Amino acid sequence: MFPGGYLRKLFQLLSPADLADEHGLVAVGGDLSPRTLLQAYQRGIFPWFSEGDPIFWWSPNPRAIFELDGLHVARRLQRTIRSGKFTLSVNRDFARVIRGCADRAEGTWITAEMIAAYERMHRLGHAHSVEVWHAGQLAGGLYGVALGGFFAGESMFTRIRDASKVALVGLVERLRQRGFQLFDTQFVTEHTTGMGAKEIPRAEYLKRLKRALKVETSFA
Repeated sequence: MFPGGYLRKLFQLLSPADLADEHGLVAVGGDLSPRTLLQAYQRGIFPWFSEGDPIFWWSPNPRAIFELDGLHVARRLQRTIRSGKFTLSVNRDFARVIRGCADRAEGTWITAEMIAAYERMHRLGHAHSVEVWHAGQLAGGLYGVALGGFFAGESMFTRIRDASKVALVGLVERLRQRGFQLFDTQFVTEHTTGMGAKEIPRAEYLKRLKRALKVETSFA
């Protein structure tokens, strides 16, 4: 296992393509300090591990993204959005959103350590949430990390049908309006594929990430 300072130096010196194994695993160990997390995201690396495990750092190949002009919004979902059933907010309740994402019957990788780390990132202005409300109650949402013109989507949850999809539509619209260039979703799922997520080679992803990080914009 690597100490945090050594891991940050490793991220600085080498690219994920140099470090990652065939599964996309880059390193094991280190810490979840804001400095380490920012170094990792800037190099296309993210943490993902289970309770009781050391910190695993990943850069999969291929990498999943949403093209900001390629989101698929079904007609039924469009009608739901127009109906006014849901309202959206940004950064109104990050703590409840990340805990909503962690509350899964099948278990979660969003451990107490991860929650604390991303709440620190939120206080520093790097991690953000989108909330979806229904009748005054939190119905769903998502959170992620924004750096320059890059947004890394971390997780989403829903308590009422379509709430997470509404959050995703709202997020993409915000990213487009503010000039973001790259929306990373790490891996494809059945849910995200149905809304237009796709995979690209890691080499292409890293080139696009480098360009996106140079964009001067703000999520908040």
